[in-house]
Amino acid sequence: MRTVVLTMKASVIEMFLVLLVTGVHSNKETSKKIKRPKFTVPQINCDVKAGKIINPEFIVKCPAGCQDPKFHVYGTDVYASYSSVCGAAVHSGVLDNSGGKVLVRKVAGLSGYKGSYSNGVQSLSLPRWRESFIVLESKPKKGVTYPSALTYSSSKSPAAQAGETTKAYQRPPIPATTAQPVTLMQLLAVTVAVATPTILPRPSPSAASTTSIRRPEPVGHRSQEMDLWSTTTYTSSQNRPGADPGRVPKEELSTQSLEPVSLGDPNCKIDLSFLIDGSTSIGKRRFRIQKQLLAGVAQALDIGPAGPLMGVVQYGDNPATHFNLKTHMNSRDLKTAIEKITQRGGLSNVGRAISFVTKNFFSKANGNRSSAPNVVVVMVDGWPTDKVEEASRLARESGINIFFITIEGAAENEKQYVVEPNFANKAVCRTNGFYSFHVQSWFGLHKTLQPLVKRVCDTDRLACSKTCLNSADIGFIIDGSSSVGTGNFRTVLQFVTNLTKEFEISDTDTRVGAVQYTYEQRLEFGFDQYSSKPDILNAIKRVGYWSGGTSTGAAINFALEQLFKKSKPNKRKLMILITDGRSYDDVRIPAMAAHLKGVITYAIGVAWAAQEELEVIATHPARDHSFFVDEFDNLYQYVPRIIQNICTEFNSQPRN
Repeated sequence: MRTVVLTMKASVIEMFLVLLVTGVHSNKETSKKIKRPKFTVPQINCDVKAGKIINPEFIVKCPAGCQDPKFHVYGTDVYASYSSVCGAAVHSGVLDNSGGKVLVRKVAGLSGYKGSYSNGVQSLSLPRWRESFIVLESKPKKGVTYPSALTYSSSKSPAAQAGETTKAYQRPPIPATTAQPVTLMQLLAVTVAVATPTILPRPSPSAASTTSIRRPEPVGHRSQEMDLWSTTTYTSSQNRPGADPGRVPKEELSTQSLEPVSLGDPNCKIDLSFLIDGSTSIGKRRFRIQKQLLAGVAQALDIGPAGPLMGVVQYGDNPATHFNLKTHMNSRDLKTAIEKITQRGGLSNVGRAISFVTKNFFSKANGNRSSAPNVVVVMVDGWPTDKVEEASRLARESGINIFFITIEGAAENEKQYVVEPNFANKAVCRTNGFYSFHVQSWFGLHKTLQPLVKRVCDTDRLACSKTCLNSADIGFIIDGSSSVGTGNFRTVLQFVTNLTKEFEISDTDTRVGAVQYTYEQRLEFGFDQYSSKPDILNAIKRVGYWSGGTSTGAAINFALEQLFKKSKPNKRKLMILITDGRSYDDVRIPAMAAHLKGVITYAIGVAWAAQEELEVIATHPARDHSFFVDEFDNLYQYVPRIIQNICTEFNSQPRN
């Protein structure tokens, strides 16, 4: 009898194991057949504001035509959530006016938002707002599930307002059970139940008694409704006493969540390119020390869309970009990318690398921002194997602030091999020591970290950055006719002096030239004649009164040929013409020629000057570029207004 009982127990256990394995295998086979729904990008209209969408991060498709000014945008790079999502995407350069997909990420509100003109969109300023957002290219973040349907803060979403409804299915109730002692036969019954999958019938839409907008679901978590229909049996956790039949257990939810986004340090908003030395002579150990400095800078700068952005270019025989300004938008990702950089080898062609950065790196496509100064930090082991002076000059004239870090310079017996002596001073923006670091040993390179970060963030001293006051060639066209008189002519020269004092004068900043005219014309001094403000002011004082007739049209033609023809390509060309009477010759054709050549013309008339003639000479719109004053003594009053108009016009145009 005992043998029979043991045999029965063995059979029961064997049956239990077989059925258990069969049930688990059946569950796996069933779950393999389940396919997740395909992600579809929701489309929004141009007028949809980010604040109306509850989702913290989402991808949307914008239509064409969102460049229209009626779709208001507030801020630059980081936008107030009161802004049009698609308008901000166009302003930032992520999209153009033809529309497309864009990734939107909500961030904390700011105490102020600065407006700017970019990509055909004029954004507005805003004192403060409770929530912000940034727009990025629509590259999904790994592990994050983006919503196919957006959740709106209003009672009805645009979809609902259009007549669409979302059916709300309810989970069938599961009766709670009371724990009881389990017998062998009950165990067998439970085993059989587990082994046979129970397929729940999906309720038909007609069975739903209510319709409502879908409840907001956290990004990165699966839909509760989808989880309900992706399982074929209830788990033990769903059947435990007190289980909520309408709730998905935590273990069934993805724990992927959005990471906090750093906006970066707004007090150090720069676009920074590191030119690192990858030449063969540097060796692997010193190359690693170089990367450690880069990682330290990335950490200290607090990289982010509202603060500094950083890219890296390595040079040897030829330069190559490892990543640009928009590749990594936080310090952690940037440090990880720096660690993966490998040495290229070759010579140390620094000049070629600087030319490469000037032409290719600081572009809108690479993340360059019109509101941030451009900075290049060049690291050199020893000395360059090519010349850097000309390439650096072109970089400075493009508004790039060049810093040089030279490590272990040439010894006395090595100086004969240096291609260009004193190369650092020929390259940097200013030779006052602010832009140069010389390190005696690679093992002391880490000491430059803090002073370097402090200097590149001191935007007030980044002298090579383009502004309305340091990026123009200004030509004064001065009426020296008999009707002006000696005393009034000196007043005109004082007016010219007062305007000139407002600008930053140097060979790489604003340059000034002057032409005096009567029936004839005379070049008083050209753009390349004086390179400092004191010299320019002295030259203005020395201009002698000529006296004669008034041929303004001929004077404009003369200035175009003798003065502006020698203007640098990267300079804004400003012509400021002062006259006291009607011209004896036609001004229309010369003025049109100036406008076609990109010369921005300001016309200032005094006393008997003809208003309609001033408006013809002036760049459109004439109200911003032409001024009339009754008396010479009142000219000084227009200096602030002219400067303001020059700067307003400059700031409204995209830089680079």
